[in-house]
Amino acid sequence: MMLRPLFVFVLVCLALADALHAQTQAQSPAKPVAKPAANDSARDPGAVSNGVYRNKTLALSCKIPAGWVLRTDELNAPEEKKEEEKKNEEERKGDQPAPPASSAGAKVLLAAYSRPPEARAEEVNSSILIAAESAASYPGLKEAAQYFFPLTEVAKAQGFTLNEDPYEIAVGTKTVARADFHKNVGTRVMHQSTLVMLSHGYVISITAIGGTDDEVEDLIDGLSFTPGAK
Repeated sequence: MMLRPLFVFVLVCLALADALHAQTQAQSPAKPVAKPAANDSARDPGAVSNGVYRNKTLALSCKIPAGWVLRTDELNAPEEKKEEEKKNEEERKGDQPAPPASSAGAKVLLAAYSRPPEARAEEVNSSILIAAESAASYPGLKEAAQYFFPLTEVAKAQGFTLNEDPYEIAVGTKTVARADFHKNVGTRVMHQSTLVMLSHGYVISITAIGGTDDEVEDLIDGLSFTPGAK
């Protein structure tokens, strides 16, 4: 299977390193968390309302702790700009239209943090990140657990340690693959759990980060699936 730096893990590491420098955006009811491209309707961005992210296509909901800030649009901006530039270039050359974004690249569906990433502090910046990557980017990918082979390699390269082999857990009506990692950062320990499932031709990953295992578990407890998602 293809081994490459994974989009999701790179974004997580950037966020934890306080690499984002965007202004905090106020959360408003039913505000879309990511705008799909015109040819990307298959990838439902979902929306946040009353402190809960909901995605009808995935039948997924995720509680966002009170006071957290969203950074979904900022994380998507570079990828969306790159795709738009590529499309414009090919149109100028008179070639075939660029392939839809849904067949390449990745999209952040939700990025939420306990504090703005640019606000430095001693404690770990707890966060939730949900992303969708085209499953076609991983030849031979048949099961969600296989995604952890390349992910673990990237995690180790970033200084994370895998706690144990990936395993399956039930979240509401859905069974997903899960892997847990930790990393010593000075006097702190960063705990990360990533849940993965395959849906609608995408690899859907849900990553929760906290300063303790309990923090991570609380974030995962805020996830739920309802019947209907395939």
